[in-house]
Amino acid sequence: MTRIPPLVLAGTIEALLDTHGAAERDRRLVIVHGRYPATEPREFTVSIGDRPRRVRVSDQGSVLGITEAWHEHRRTAGNDDLLVVTTGVPDDQIGWDLRGHALRRRTVTVENAEIVKQRFGASDLDPRMYRERWLLQALLDAEPNDGGWPRTGTVLTRDAAIRALTVARLGLGQGDDAGRRPGADTAVDADALLAWSRTPAGPTRFTELAAAERAELKKWLGETAGAAVPVLMSLVESGRGNDAMALGLLGAVMSDPAADSDTVLAVGGLFGHVRRTDLMAFSSAVAGTLTRWIGEARTSPDAGRRVLSVVERADHLADRAGLTRALSSSAFLPSGFDVRLRRTAQAWRQSAEDAERALGELRDHALAVLHTDRTDTAAMAVRIARWLSTSSSRQVASVADGVRTHLAEWGWVDRALTVLWAGDPGGDPATGQEYRALHDLARARRDALDEQFAVKLAAWTRTASAQTPGGCLPVENVLTEAAAPLCAEGRAPLVLLLDGMSSAVAAQFGEEAEREGWTEAVPESPAGRAPSRLAAVSMLPSVTRVSRASLLAGKPVTGGQSVESAGFAAYWKQRRREGVLFHKAAIGGTAGHRLSEELVAALVSDAVVGVVLNTIDDALDHGQQGERTRWRIGDVSYLRELLDAARGFGRPVLIVADHGHVPERGTSDGPARVTGAESSRWRTGTAGEGEVELSGPRVLEGGGTIVAPWREGIRYTPRKAGYHGGASLAEVTVPLLVLLPSPQDIPKGWEALPRERAVPPWWSPKAAVDDTETEAAAVTGHPAAPPAPRRKSTRSRPQENTEGLFAEAEITAPPEPQHVPEKVTLGAAVCAGEVYLAQKEYVRRPPDAKVVASVIDALAAAGGTLSPAALVSAISATDRIKRNVDGFITTLQRLLNVEGYPVLGLVDSGHTVQLDVRLLREQFLLEGPRS
Repeated sequence: MTRIPPLVLAGTIEALLDTHGAAERDRRLVIVHGRYPATEPREFTVSIGDRPRRVRVSDQGSVLGITEAWHEHRRTAGNDDLLVVTTGVPDDQIGWDLRGHALRRRTVTVENAEIVKQRFGASDLDPRMYRERWLLQALLDAEPNDGGWPRTGTVLTRDAAIRALTVARLGLGQGDDAGRRPGADTAVDADALLAWSRTPAGPTRFTELAAAERAELKKWLGETAGAAVPVLMSLVESGRGNDAMALGLLGAVMSDPAADSDTVLAVGGLFGHVRRTDLMAFSSAVAGTLTRWIGEARTSPDAGRRVLSVVERADHLADRAGLTRALSSSAFLPSGFDVRLRRTAQAWRQSAEDAERALGELRDHALAVLHTDRTDTAAMAVRIARWLSTSSSRQVASVADGVRTHLAEWGWVDRALTVLWAGDPGGDPATGQEYRALHDLARARRDALDEQFAVKLAAWTRTASAQTPGGCLPVENVLTEAAAPLCAEGRAPLVLLLDGMSSAVAAQFGEEAEREGWTEAVPESPAGRAPSRLAAVSMLPSVTRVSRASLLAGKPVTGGQSVESAGFAAYWKQRRREGVLFHKAAIGGTAGHRLSEELVAALVSDAVVGVVLNTIDDALDHGQQGERTRWRIGDVSYLRELLDAARGFGRPVLIVADHGHVPERGTSDGPARVTGAESSRWRTGTAGEGEVELSGPRVLEGGGTIVAPWREGIRYTPRKAGYHGGASLAEVTVPLLVLLPSPQDIPKGWEALPRERAVPPWWSPKAAVDDTETEAAAVTGHPAAPPAPRRKSTRSRPQENTEGLFAEAEITAPPEPQHVPEKVTLGAAVCAGEVYLAQKEYVRRPPDAKVVASVIDALAAAGGTLSPAALVSAISATDRIKRNVDGFITTLQRLLNVEGYPVLGLVDSGHTVQLDVRLLREQFLLEGPRS
């Protein structure tokens, strides 16, 4: 039986010449035992020793053919060119007249092992490889064209060889950064192979391999990459590679103890002969890869699209197999997300606590990260459920109480109701109906508060003035109460008047500004009262011509831009300051400049600068708001540029409205049929249902008496996106935000307002059990004692502590108990442990243990996150820590982040301190409840 000559490729010839050719440089003929495919190049150049030589390859099946090829080569080729003849003719049939010219004077036999060593730059092979002819031949066949095989060292191990072969055969690592050679450091694991299975050509490359090679590669992958990979490769072999990850999500039902036998059989049938344990491992690997992609989706839209492609396909396969109901608890399928979303939307009908639990389950779903708009809307529904459960007895005590509470609480209700009105961003009708029902219930309660406020407003307006405000802040006193305190030597405020900004919008701007590094300040509160933002009462009616002019002039006036500019300048001139006001046309700069030269020059000067921004009011007036549910700083023209300029010039900023607004909700059939309509939300005549009559010195239209609606759905003019001029809390309340570039700029008599203290209690979930008390019980076996009153510690400190960056004296500490043993909190337990003491040795001048314990307890009590300002406030830190809070947090990270694990870190672009309580317990070896 004639033996078929081995396959010889161009790379094999190069290796042969590199191995044997340098010793016989003068030879021009090489006879190789083998066959050369027609697809390989017939001519190419190789380097033999230190010189390049041109090579011509000819495949011949007879002695005559070899002889003719050699004579032709001698006649036509250059003196330095080589002829390589591949042939199956035995060596003893080739005459000495030919062999005498050939390299090594005989037919060269291809030794695959030697060629493989040479191509990998190794001097020896793993002994097992000599017995695996399939591997040696595959390595010769699959050598990459762009640079060849990676160099692996002195000995080429079997594992390194198969790894390189797998990378080349499957096309792994393609598309990586240029310059990286596939196989050198390309990952070959379940994660990489799952991603590979989604590529257009990847699975096809595997199915085109010989059956024996596929079997060997699957075996090796199973040994090195885990039990999940053989399942994946079996799906690839059966032509289902692109659906492998989707099928893996369906296979997760196999690990559900509640799955019935029919479901298990149906899922098993999708995979064929696969062991249940291997299928569970495969499903787990798919979940892990999707989780990583979901994490990448925060910054990579492509990753998000990959995830949605997989999970939507999985939902389709589940529906086709009748498994949708069985997989309703899936943490990845869109249908499972929809089930949890609907459950959350309906849960308010039971209780706020049920809604809270349902929201937690929704956020646990993997797709919550990709559907943040839908998850955030559900969170708004839960917030409204909390508010409804706590607000039934709340009454409006006075106008002052009404506007303060509206800015601090009810404006946040309006913010959430705006989101609920728009419905589910995903368009699910059942969820949208639940949101609308919840909206209408809460809106009815808000209407009741507006009605109470309107009654108080009517009585207050009869006698109220700038001199007798009745405990309120009239809009004409805003400059005196909020802008003048920001004036200091060499410093003047920037007053940004956002026409039509409601309390709901102001709340959003305040949150965003704090995240971007601004420090919000408010007047110091009387003892026993929480700090709160200033809220003013608009002039009446609450329209621009009346309220804006009065605010900017500092007295009751009406008029347009000329009145405002003159009034602003006159007000500051009386206080020996220059005041400059800019309106629309004077704000924008020329080409290449966002702000005008005149505005920039004013910001550089010592003048008080005022800028009127009309974006919000224009959006309402021209119907451009649409279904906008959120306002961001970037949505208001020039607002971000002005804030950046103020920060650059060290200016404090007062952001203020002239009035608020109510949005169009489509709740009326059209304009109310009344007489005396002067605007969308005020008229003259007699008050009817949903309206109130207002008269007094602060009513500057209608001859001192007007009728204004308090009910949101009443309007007197054609439909717009929103309205103002009425007597509702949202229109009359004027929100104020005082933003400072640095905490050091807080004026005397004012204090910082961290965003945690700016939100109403029901806006954030309330912990059922205090974390620090729970931890104390876990560590000591009994509940923690209530904290003792704080006082400044006066004890002397050891020298090593007072020399630190943050010493014990820099935080107020509870007094030592005199008669009862001290109960151990989570922070105290951490600081008393051996891990902490060992970690402390690596930190130069660490803070005192009581400081660290207070930080841990404050963060644990707050649910794990606090802004830096709220943290230093919660631990009663000294001014020194406040001035260097970033350094303080960095030191804490060195203490708590054992072996680099992120126990304590900064998130939200560095504006939130986050403590991972569970990881803290693990790293510091504390036993306690696992959540």
